[in-house]
Parts: sequence; C-alpha cells; structure tokens
Amino acid sequence: MKRALVVIDVQESFRARPEWDTIGNPKIFDPVNRLVRAARSNGDLVVWVLHAERGSGGVFDPENGFVRLMPELDRPAPGDLLIEKSSHNAFTTTNLQQKLTEAGVGELVVCGIRTEQCVETTARLAGDLGYQVVFVTDATTTEGVGGFSPEEITARTEAVLRDRFARIATVSELV
Repeated sequence: MKRALVVIDVQESFRARPEWDTIGNPKIFDPVNRLVRAARSNGDLVVWVLHAERGSGGVFDPENGFVRLMPELDRPAPGDLLIEKSSHNAFTTTNLQQKLTEAGVGELVVCGIRTEQCVETTARLAGDLGYQVVFVTDATTTEGVGGFSPEEITARTEAVLRDRFARIATVSELV
C-alpha cells in the first residue's frame, strides 16, 4: 500500500503568536525533518499543508507573510504536494483526497502543529475516509490550553485516537 507523509501547519504563523511561548516542542522541525527524509528514502509522497485565513488580517493571513513553512524544515522537493487549507482538517477545503487517490495512497502518516486540533482532526477525518492512519506523537506539538499542559493535551489526543482512528507511533519507530 502506498503511503504519504502529511506535514500539517509547521509554519511561521504559529511562531508569530504569543502562545508560542507555551508550545511543547519549539523545535518541531527536527522530528518532522527526520520523517520527511525517511518518507523520501522510502519513495513515499510528502504533503505540506499550510493553514491560511485570507483577508483576516492576522498571522494566518498570507498578506502578512507568516503563512510559510518554517525555514528550518527541509524544502519541498519536486513531486511533493503543497496544499493550503482554511479549515481545521487538511481535507474539507482542499483537493487533498483527490490527490491522494490519484497517487494510489492508502496510508497516511500525520504530524505537525496543534496536536489536538489540526493534526487530530485530519487524522480522524482520514480514518473516516478509509485511510490507515499513523499519528506520530513526537512529531506534533501544541501549546498549553485551558489549564492543560501540552503534555496533558498530547496524552488525551493519543488516548482518543489510539485503535479508533489511528495507530500511535514515534519518529524512532518509523525511521
């Protein structure tokens, strides 16, 4: 079965927000790069997803210059997909499912920023769409929210996804 690595929202918009000070892993680009390199060496499709809120005037408005991959990330290569989304998941406002179908992809490895929001929501929807999903916990990060630490949010996300929507894995298990 063909596989794709989906890198979700590892973009400058998040570093431009004051909440970045509470992020669980500010060097998220390190484990993501390890996954990208492994995916490429395996011949897997790499999909880069950026969140944009056009016309909002905020850090997710492309006009303000933050809707771009973090510079520490490996650069997209020929054959990679670069997709812009405006919803929490990477499917609803994009042609991602069509592109994955055209490429014969049946398994998704997901990682990125906002463990419990955009990455989890993408994993859930991917599972509902019939993809086998691998959620790479240590290649996701989030900030503390609602009195919960990033570690507590991540543990909760693992618990609700495990064996329902995704297999939980670490970068080391996959590379």
